[in-house]
Amino acid sequence: MPIQHAVLALLAEGDSYGYELRAEFERAVGPQWGELNIGHLYQVLDRLVRDGLVTRRDKPQQRLPDRVVYRLTKAGRDELDCWLETPFVRQSGYRDDFFLKLLAASRLGRRELDGVLRTQRAAYLSELAALGTLRAEHADAPLVQLLIDAAIAHTQANLGTLERAEERSSALTGSASCRRAVEVDEKAEAAG
Repeated sequence: MPIQHAVLALLAEGDSYGYELRAEFERAVGPQWGELNIGHLYQVLDRLVRDGLVTRRDKPQQRLPDRVVYRLTKAGRDELDCWLETPFVRQSGYRDDFFLKLLAASRLGRRELDGVLRTQRAAYLSELAALGTLRAEHADAPLVQLLIDAAIAHTQANLGTLERAEERSSALTGSASCRRAVEVDEKAEAAG
């Protein structure tokens, strides 16, 4: 689980508590990743404690409730090292909701397909513009820049796929139309 391992990596730098871990995670990866839900983070921390990868202790505070501080264990460091040595491999096929829209629109006809492609192109171009702005805002954060660069590359690849769909739009709608025509003919024969 990548978030679990990111938390282990943050704890490898030293003891910390939940809100500090969340702030450090969000600072390190930047806004492109999205916010780390604090409730989810505490669930991850509880699992790490349960699995012996992290310990927890209460640290008294003068005017506030005790703070729960987490520390990486040797087993946690070993788990982190093992995860770092293991390559990332996508476990299942490539899934993208855009392809489900292509499926639906290609079956409905050329007008619908053209509309989906036009709308999606505008969204990708808008996303690229926003990513460019975000990249400029985080010029001093190399890891954040790398994540934004990856998002830009993915969006450009998605735009390329959209362009190939436009090139093949006749074939995409044609095969669906042929199937529907055959089905209509088969139903007419069965009824007649």
